[in-house]
Amino acid sequence: MNYDLEERVTRFGKDILSIRKSAKIDRLNTPIFDQLFRAATSVGANYFEANGASSKKDFRNKIHICKKEIKETTYWIAIAEDYIEDKESVSVIKKEAHELLLIFSKIASSSKN
Repeated sequence: MNYDLEERVTRFGKDILSIRKSAKIDRLNTPIFDQLFRAATSVGANYFEANGASSKKDFRNKIHICKKEIKETTYWIAIAEDYIEDKESVSVIKKEAHELLLIFSKIASSSKN
């Protein structure tokens, strides 16, 4: 198991983008996938920003954004999954999204001090 969170969120973003290969994307669901890709890649971008935060307050803010974005990603995965043929990848991504939510929730609650 890889515990380097920067590597993990980067891999998560790449894995989300790779599901496009097995997705049946059409005019109706393109906005759904666009939202999914934006939210999922935003998690990593905000985590990298948190690591370069200028203050504790800035760090906490970015971590809370990570938490919100991973929650949004979970929603969009649920909406998009019927259009993705590779069900095993969807299962892995859903599991990782849940784990990331738990991690960011713990960091957020720990950083309140």
